[in-house]
Amino acid sequence: MKSVIYVMTALCVIGLAFWAYRENYATQAVLNQTDRLHAEIRTSHARLAVLRAEWAFLNRPDRLRDLAELNFERLQLLPLHPDQFGQVDEVQYPVAPLPPITNSVDVSTMNSENDL
Repeated sequence: MKSVIYVMTALCVIGLAFWAYRENYATQAVLNQTDRLHAEIRTSHARLAVLRAEWAFLNRPDRLRDLAELNFERLQLLPLHPDQFGQVDEVQYPVAPLPPITNSVDVSTMNSENDL
């Protein structure tokens, strides 16, 4: 009986060791994948910062003004002036809808009761 218990215990220890071995390698693989994703995110952030800097450089007002002047015949772009914009009090806001009538009053019955 003792030998069966020893054999079962040994098999359990071997099974647990095999499980721990597999979990260790699975954890290491996930950690490596996480590190790769972090590196890719850092690279993407750096690339995005460069693209934002390029966009800001290309959208300088003096550069855009010069481009509009060079291509005036083709694009017909005119410079903006402050008087081309409307005032805040000129904006027509949408009218809020009236709330639905929930407690209606029958006027005809009220008049007949008052006449008595």
